[in-house]
Amino acid sequence: MELDAVAVVGPTASGKTRRAVAIARMSGGEIISADSRQLYKGMTIGTGKDLCEYGDIPYHLIDIAEAGEKFNLHRYLAAFRTALDQIKHRGKLAVVCGGTGMYVENALNGIRMPEVPENRLLRDSLATKNIIELESILRTYKQLHNKTDVDNCKRAIRAIEIEEYYRNHPEEAALTRKAEAKPLNALVIGIDIPREERRQKITQRLEARINEGMIEEVKGLLDRGISADDLIYYGLEYKFVTLYVTGKSTYKEMFTNLETAIHQFAKRQMTWFRGMEKRGIKINWIPWDMADDEFESEVRKLMEQSREQ
Repeated sequence: MELDAVAVVGPTASGKTRRAVAIARMSGGEIISADSRQLYKGMTIGTGKDLCEYGDIPYHLIDIAEAGEKFNLHRYLAAFRTALDQIKHRGKLAVVCGGTGMYVENALNGIRMPEVPENRLLRDSLATKNIIELESILRTYKQLHNKTDVDNCKRAIRAIEIEEYYRNHPEEAALTRKAEAKPLNALVIGIDIPREERRQKITQRLEARINEGMIEEVKGLLDRGISADDLIYYGLEYKFVTLYVTGKSTYKEMFTNLETAIHQFAKRQMTWFRGMEKRGIKINWIPWDMADDEFESEVRKLMEQSREQ
């Protein structure tokens, strides 16, 4: 069976982009980013777009939204499907690359999400409730597998709004369920990096990004009129650097807190990927430091095995 895609996943700082580019180059493929923050224009250093690594390899879903916007899973899946169909129409292989497990898993499972309109009456009825109350309401609709939906009141209200819509439109809700979806025939490659080496690379990369101008990048976004609250919403680099630039933390606090947050983020990424495996997606883990020729040989072998299945 012909492959729909090869996906390269792994925690931050594991070298996913370089490996995805190598796969795209050897197969004549095109890359689809699965990173929730690389979508935004002007957020380049902090999100690690590393565009110089792509060379002449075509890539998709990078720089497709304005900084300050709130992209979501629905919009991502629609854009992913468009990019995938275009790549397949050209007779090319899609190479999905990214660390946003929720995007990768839903895309590979073939999930489609209908546009959910605003429910003003519902929003007004929830406006005075706190995050604990909103989380309790959301749990009456579904089991919470992660805390993304309840990061703040705005997100929680939107999550409840979506679930209420699905409750009243079961035919559209069916599109969002794995059992109703047609999964892609995809080979998933995981970049396996030991915890201590990952931690070292995260610290080294953070230092490098600061030296490359990450603080200046955030200042530039603020100067363009993007609000501090919007940048803080994006988390990690944009949250802690914004707090520093706006005088709410010292440089030392920024670096220490950001370093800790990235380590925690990498741990959450791995938790998601392990969950993907439990939910039925096979991930072929390959050592992060495998020699380039050995890596390509292993991927070719796995691709051939996937086609034979």
